[in-house]
Amino acid sequence: MTHPHRPRSSIGRMLERGSGYITHWSGSSWAFALAMLTIVVWVVTGPFFGFSDTWQLVINTGTTVVTFLMVFLIQRAQNKESLAVQLKLNEIVAALEGASNRLIDIENLSEAELDVIHRHYHKLAEIAKHESDIRRSHSIEEARHRSRAGHKSRPRAAGGSPEDGAACEPSASPRPPA
Repeated sequence: MTHPHRPRSSIGRMLERGSGYITHWSGSSWAFALAMLTIVVWVVTGPFFGFSDTWQLVINTGTTVVTFLMVFLIQRAQNKESLAVQLKLNEIVAALEGASNRLIDIENLSEAELDVIHRHYHKLAEIAKHESDIRRSHSIEEARHRSRAGHKSRPRAAGGSPEDGAACEPSASPRPPA
């Protein structure tokens, strides 16, 4: 979920820098080598400690702690990456003439609303399979109109009605047949 820009405290900035550094480093070859070395050292020391319960507990506790912390670092990296991708996609949608601006910030819709839009695009894809130039259809209404009229594909007009190529109305799309 996106939040309005809030000033960050110095602790927040420090945590962000630190988690970014650790996330970057933990994906490196050096981190993998260190993990492998840790396992090798643990295995080699097994006979010295008689493969005791304490010896086993050391590796179990260590890996559990590292796994616990990595879950949060991975989620942080995923959130940042996901937001960056969404912003790039929003920029593309906003910049493309004829693209539906309703898709900007779509990630904040409910699952039910996303399902309606998904059904809309599924239906559009079904109609487009029969289209001579699938790059021309941007709405179910436009594709149906051309299909019924037997028209060849033509470019969309920006801001017009469905008949002259306007953006789609996902909420008004019919449910696919059961």
